[in-house]
Amino acid sequence: MRHIHCLNNISAKGTELLTDAYTLSDDALTAEGILVRSAAMHDMEFGEDLLAIARAGAGVNNIPLERCAKEGIVVFNTPGANANAVKELVLCALLLGSRGIVDGISWCKDNADDETIAKSAEKAKKAFAGREIAGKRLGVIGLGAIGALVANAAIDLGMDVYGYDPYVSVGAAWRLNPAVRHAPELADIFANCDYITIHVPALPNTIGMIDDDAIAQMQDGVVFLNFSRDTLVNNDAMAAGLASGKVGAYITDFATPEVMRMEHAIVLPHLGASTEEAEDNCAKMAVRQMMAYLETGAIVNSVNFPACTLGALAAGCARIAVLRANDAEVLGRAELVLRDQGITVQSSVDVTRGDTAYTVYDVTDADTVDSAAQALSDWDGIYKVRVIR
Repeated sequence: MRHIHCLNNISAKGTELLTDAYTLSDDALTAEGILVRSAAMHDMEFGEDLLAIARAGAGVNNIPLERCAKEGIVVFNTPGANANAVKELVLCALLLGSRGIVDGISWCKDNADDETIAKSAEKAKKAFAGREIAGKRLGVIGLGAIGALVANAAIDLGMDVYGYDPYVSVGAAWRLNPAVRHAPELADIFANCDYITIHVPALPNTIGMIDDDAIAQMQDGVVFLNFSRDTLVNNDAMAAGLASGKVGAYITDFATPEVMRMEHAIVLPHLGASTEEAEDNCAKMAVRQMMAYLETGAIVNSVNFPACTLGALAAGCARIAVLRANDAEVLGRAELVLRDQGITVQSSVDVTRGDTAYTVYDVTDADTVDSAAQALSDWDGIYKVRVIR
């Protein structure tokens, strides 16, 4: 029986996918798999049996990825599972940034006791007049799962859409509406667009990328949307842009003390993926990926080890799965150990990603495979070895 621990409440639509070979456990230290949403894991102690952590969501800043890699723990996320929920909120933000909706609602609440509010509203509404988004130019920075959906939806709403992503995948490119214009440089987005929305991960080269220089290149009165990560925007630069009128409005899903002090900022309490459907989709994706890894060794959507698609294990064979450092000497040593143990390798797969690698051997010597796996585990640079039957 495999023990799975949930650090957060995980949608039952996901956990109900677990077969009779699994049980939900209250003890994280004895679990082979952990399902998590937002719980902080950096200070957690991990049990010796832990093989996988699956994050029901895209961001993994709450998980110690490097430590997990060194301990042979595969970390999964669920990219795209909540993409539609975020897309819909971004479309809402486009309208909030173009019409005086928020101020108009506030006016109505403030004047709720006015017996002639209907007549008063006719006079007051001119203060909340806005503009239509049809025919306006939208710049989309990042054309992954969410950015592509936003770009396509904006085309359908009659906007002129520019997309920038130097790392766009072939699959993402195929999913884009051909009417989306390719922006070869980020500066093209800044210079040409009335609205800009950002959909990139928080990495060393993207944190703070919306700074004084970037804002200076934007059109006067630009509406900027951030439903990706709060750290992508330099708060001092955005505050200055809003105060000067260079930025007409800043709509963000990240409430921080700095943002709350900004004038003309519309701030939401991180609602992007907060829909029942998104939580269900993320949970189901996380559970399926974890089960596939625990049962067959296949890795899909890991953030600290390379992807590896494996076929079914042949009858009479065993599978030796080796998580290791991406080092040719380590790989050569592993193969030497198998030869010394008299192991016959029927087939093998070796994939690498940055500093980590994953090597899988399907072997016919099922009776001696455990001793071979133990011999492999004793070498530096090999993080974890397990046998799958």
